Amino acid sequence: MLKRRPVVLFGQILLGTAILAFGLYNIHSRCAVTEGGILGTTLLLQHWFNISPSVTELVLDLICYGLGYRFLGGAFLKYSMVATLSYSLFYGFYEQFPPLLPDLSPYPLAAAVLGALFVGVGVGLVVRVGVAACGDDALALVISKLTHQPLTRAYLFTDLTVLLLSLSYIPLKQIAYSLITVTLSSFVIGKIEKAGSREELPSGAEA
Repeated sequence: MLKRRPVVLFGQILLGTAILAFGLYNIHSRCAVTEGGILGTTLLLQHWFNISPSVTELVLDLICYGLGYRFLGGAFLKYSMVATLSYSLFYGFYEQFPPLLPDLSPYPLAAAVLGALFVGVGVGLVVRVGVAACGDDALALVISKLTHQPLTRAYLFTDLTVLLLSLSYIPLKQIAYSLITVTLSSFVIGKIEKAGSREELPSGAEA
């Protein structure tokens, strides 16, 4: 695996989170493109148990980051916090301006595909350096490490599990578009991660 200087890692993390936040702001939030993983789980728990996502999102993310720290090390947690913070800052920055892309709400298939590309490229750049932009990424990285399965399968496993459970309250047609999104984004993430192999964090960055 490759080892890169912190400044290069920070640059790749910033680029990835900028792309991710751009796609989520301009496409997902406007076109109701749904995801699996942690986001889908919080909505599922809210529907069936009336627990606010503001609570479940925090709890689930902390659990996932705790698993990341346990199995991937202190450097993982340190750089993942940078990725999470930069994503939030980029999203907040984009919110100061009108959306730059056309509204694809009347074209859900186009929204699902284009949204998946932004998520796939953005998350792919971040996980390629071995860190996570959110709890979903941390969980997928841990599953991939423990099972020795490709990262693509780890993402698909968590996303498809949540989406199948979500059929209990979300129409099948909407779930179908979500399946397209998570399948394509997982494929893109896997391709980018394998482009040169996932890189190691600097050994001196361990907490």
